[in-house]
Amino acid sequence: MRLRPVDRILLGYVAVTSVVAGVRLSSTPAAGWVLLANALVVLLIALASRAGEASWIGDLYPVCILLALYGALDLLAGSGGVTTHDDVVQQWETAIFGGQISREWWQRAPSKFWSTLFHGAYFSYYLIIPAGPLWFLWKGDRQNLRRVVLAEVTTFVVCYLVFIFFPVAGPYYEFPRPSPEFLDNGAARLVYATLSRGSSYGAAFPSSHVAGVIAAIIACTWGSRALGAVLAVPGLLLTVGVVYCQMHYGVDAIAGVALGVAGALTASTVNGQRSRGG
Repeated sequence: MRLRPVDRILLGYVAVTSVVAGVRLSSTPAAGWVLLANALVVLLIALASRAGEASWIGDLYPVCILLALYGALDLLAGSGGVTTHDDVVQQWETAIFGGQISREWWQRAPSKFWSTLFHGAYFSYYLIIPAGPLWFLWKGDRQNLRRVVLAEVTTFVVCYLVFIFFPVAGPYYEFPRPSPEFLDNGAARLVYATLSRGSSYGAAFPSSHVAGVIAAIIACTWGSRALGAVLAVPGLLLTVGVVYCQMHYGVDAIAGVALGVAGALTASTVNGQRSRGG
C-alpha cells in the first residue's frame, strides 16, 4: 500500500483527533462518533491507496471528506461546551483595527447591495473549493489536480487543529446578529440557512473559509491562469465579506490569508516545481 503526502497528512490528523476524542469521551460522549468516523477515514485511505495511481478516487476523496471532518469538530467541542478564546482575539482585533471591525463596519455603512454581494461571495466558498479538483480532473491533468487537493487539505487540516486546541466562537456567536434590514436579501438568507445546518462551534480563528479559498486560488493559478482569475474575484470578495457580514473577526481573515498562502506553497514544494497552464 503506497501512501501519498495527502494520505499521510490525513492519517496524522486522524491520529491527533482520535487522541483528543478519547481524552474528551468521558465529558463529551458524542466524541465517540468521532472515533468511529476516524476509523472509517482510515479504511477509506487504505482502499484509495490500494486502488492505485490510475484511479481518480484516490485524488478526489480527500476533498470529499473535508465537510465530514469539519462537522466532527462540533462533536469534539461538545456542540458549544468548550471554553473559547474570543477575549484574546478581540484584544488583537482592537490593537490592529482600533475596535471590533466585524461588529462596527456594517453598522457604520449598512448597504443592501454590499450585503447581497458579500453574502453571495461567502456562499461561493462551496463552489470554489471543488472547482479546481474537478477542472483538472476534467482536463486529465493529474499533477495539478493533486497539487490543488494537497494545498486545500493541508490548509484545512491546520485550521482544524487550531480550532481544536484554540477554539474561538467568532462574531457570528459573540455579537447580536445584524439588523433584519441588512439581512433582507436572498444571499444572506441562503448563508444563514446553511450555517444553521452545518456550523461548528469554536471554528472562527483562523477563517477556514478564507484560508481554503486562498490556497485553492493560488494552487489553481499555477495550473491554469484562466481558472485562477475566475476564482479570484469571488475569493477576494469572500475574504472581505466574512468581516463585513460579521461572520469572522478581521484577525480571522488575516490569519486565513496567511495560512492559505502557506498551504499552497507547501503543496507546491511537496509536489515539485510549479507548472503554468493557459
